[in-house]
Amino acid sequence: MTDLEQKEEDVKEPEVSPVEEGREIGAWERLLGCTWRTPLGFLGVTLTTVSITLIVLGLIAHLSGLISNHYFAIFIFLFLPGMMMLGLGLIPLAYYFRQKKWFKDSLLNVEHLKIDLADKHHRKGIILFLVLSVINVTVLVLVAYEGYHFTDSSYFCGVVCHEVMDPEYTAYQRSPHAKVPCVSCHIGPGADWYVRAKLSGLRQVKAVIDGEFSRPIPAPVEHLRPARDTCESCHWPEKFHGKRVKEFISYTNNNQTDPNVQEVALRIGGRNPVTNDFEGIHWHVSRDIKVEYQPLDEKRTKIGTVKVTRPGGITEEYALNDEPAEEGVSQEWRTMDCIDCHNRPTHVYDDLERVVDFGLHSQKLNPEIKGIREDSIAILQIEYTSRDEATEKIVGDLLERMAKRHGADFVAEHQKELVISGSYLLEVYLNNVWPKMKVTWGTYRQHLGHQNADEGYGCFRCHDDEHKTKFGKIIRQDCNMCHDEPQ
Repeated sequence: MTDLEQKEEDVKEPEVSPVEEGREIGAWERLLGCTWRTPLGFLGVTLTTVSITLIVLGLIAHLSGLISNHYFAIFIFLFLPGMMMLGLGLIPLAYYFRQKKWFKDSLLNVEHLKIDLADKHHRKGIILFLVLSVINVTVLVLVAYEGYHFTDSSYFCGVVCHEVMDPEYTAYQRSPHAKVPCVSCHIGPGADWYVRAKLSGLRQVKAVIDGEFSRPIPAPVEHLRPARDTCESCHWPEKFHGKRVKEFISYTNNNQTDPNVQEVALRIGGRNPVTNDFEGIHWHVSRDIKVEYQPLDEKRTKIGTVKVTRPGGITEEYALNDEPAEEGVSQEWRTMDCIDCHNRPTHVYDDLERVVDFGLHSQKLNPEIKGIREDSIAILQIEYTSRDEATEKIVGDLLERMAKRHGADFVAEHQKELVISGSYLLEVYLNNVWPKMKVTWGTYRQHLGHQNADEGYGCFRCHDDEHKTKFGKIIRQDCNMCHDEPQ
């Protein structure tokens, strides 16, 4: 090649792509064609594409029931949407940084974007943008809807924080409210309490991650929504009336076959349809009566001053001989509601002796085997290090105790019955004891009645003949106020 031909070759125009041929490259082309080539833009495009693909596949698997693992649901409904939103945010951010020439050899200038609908390239770009936007919004709305229902499900509440909530979730699943979602009682209707619950949930998640949560979970729950907003959505005290006969069955170590049966007729109360007066137990939550009190301890087992406001605004205060409150307990007035008596309406734990007596009464523990009641109570009181250890040892421990009491031949002869009895003890143990959470027999007691009055639970917190007004009027401890003999 001659020198002249070489010079002509050097001054030739560079090749132009078909897209660029015959027109100047505009800001739109530079935006769409160059932004993703930056490291930040490429990361944004990749995150968005991968996340939305996995979300769609995950939604199909979740809705079809192919995968029901809670960690998978967290990944689909919480993690991936966050990554998708992050990716979408990085794309314009990458464009901004490139326009400001934060990246080397920027191809973008400060020219403003211009939309020309007469330009077919602009029209295609707008259509593509709208289609992608509709897809993104549709996927986000669908995953947000499913995610909302997942995070509000009882399964989410009980299984995600497994170690912390396992005791409460287990008790919930065998309770009368097992078909009532957790959020119906713990949150209730309305956006206000929903937002409060989710913000509180973030604090609880942090505590679980740090391992700084309480063991056991303290009760009563602070800042619980008033029962009138939740419980009374189904249970209406205004319509309660009449009596309910309740039967208490108990045995002793010396008498495992002949139960002591006690029946009482509880005066449920409510509005009497004849007199139109509010009476009986549910008088405390009448719409015409307001009962307030000041707790002296965190568990509300000691009650200080009680204030009763009757129709017409007449108020009476019953004080308790100036008994001081425990240190750190705020003596704010609390308005009495369902939870002050029904403090374990769903998360109900069994009483040790009652659950053994029920086993005898239902023949799950053979009452004909002498000493089985005493040995069953002793076994359930053993402090196993874990639930796994209890699962391995309880049946064997019962056989061993029976062998010491009656001999090896007796155990061999009644092995089948003893194994059935041991299996029952294991079942009730696993329903009530969690060593890692420090939940054992008596950790959570009910205020219903007065069977645990010696420990400060039940009606006698107020009905003790000691709460008095300055005029000497007392809160009576009269049995017939709440129950009598069945007729």
